[in-house]
Amino acid sequence: MDSSSQGSAAVAAARVDLCALDLMPVFAKEMIAGGVAGAFSKTAIAPLERVKILLQTRTNEFGSLGVLESLKKVRQHDGIKGFYKGNGASVLRIIPYAALHFMAYERYRCWILNNCPSLGTGPLVDLLAGSASGGTAVLCTYPLDLARTKLAFQVNSSDQLSGALKRASPQPTYGGIMDVFRGVYSEGGVRALYRGVGPTLMGILPYAGLKFYIYEGLKAHVPDDYKNSVTLKLSCGAAAGLFGQTLTYPLDVVRRQMQVQNQQQHGQFGGPRITGTFQGLIAIKQIQGWRQLFAGLSLNYIKVVPSVAIGFTAYDTMKHLLKIPPRE
Repeated sequence: MDSSSQGSAAVAAARVDLCALDLMPVFAKEMIAGGVAGAFSKTAIAPLERVKILLQTRTNEFGSLGVLESLKKVRQHDGIKGFYKGNGASVLRIIPYAALHFMAYERYRCWILNNCPSLGTGPLVDLLAGSASGGTAVLCTYPLDLARTKLAFQVNSSDQLSGALKRASPQPTYGGIMDVFRGVYSEGGVRALYRGVGPTLMGILPYAGLKFYIYEGLKAHVPDDYKNSVTLKLSCGAAAGLFGQTLTYPLDVVRRQMQVQNQQQHGQFGGPRITGTFQGLIAIKQIQGWRQLFAGLSLNYIKVVPSVAIGFTAYDTMKHLLKIPPRE
């Protein structure tokens, strides 16, 4: 009798859970799927992301080092935890960012299909919807990206050159995300929290659009029997990330240097302060050389492959688990 009643209770609980899932709005499911996908992908490549930021910004200390040497140096000075410095802010940023990015992409895509039939239903729709959703997500979460960069920029124990730089230009030491927010806000108010958002938008609009354009375009040419293959999704995601990142990488370098330059002596790079996107591109090329515009790109190739691939694959998997209806 007891086992029968327990079985009935389990079935009833399952029905309640099923009903709760069915009652959840589709956009909420898309946000959950996107947030989980973003957290998985960002944590997987956190050590490479930390080293990439150091290569982009600490040119005097890391500019002449390769990927492996930089990883060794970070471990020597900060230990294993140093690989994940700033990852808390990164995950806090990426969860709402990815949630908004994927959800907004689906919403923009539906809107374009319903209101702009002349564009058809091909990859062009994915390009436009991806670009718009990327811009929306950046504007909503940019202060967290700024905090992540400032935390990742810090190195606890550095060499003699870094010590000389610190004595010449004392740098604030941040203890956490809220500490960054307080410090940056005291420097320039809300506007300071969006320092570098210009090159970020210029980079994310084409990158986000190309990412969805390539991913969905490649999937569209695959036979239906293979469209649910994890290997296929990983491959399409990797190709999308590599191509999109290569075209927009110099803008990412400008963004990082704008985000951390208030912590550095103005003359550390031997040039003027970066105040805008195009001015930053020209200044970096003239003072630091054109190669600096691609500093850390080889590392970015290594991390973009798993990051974008894991992100798209996790998103498609979560959509299936959450029973999100198929796209139009």
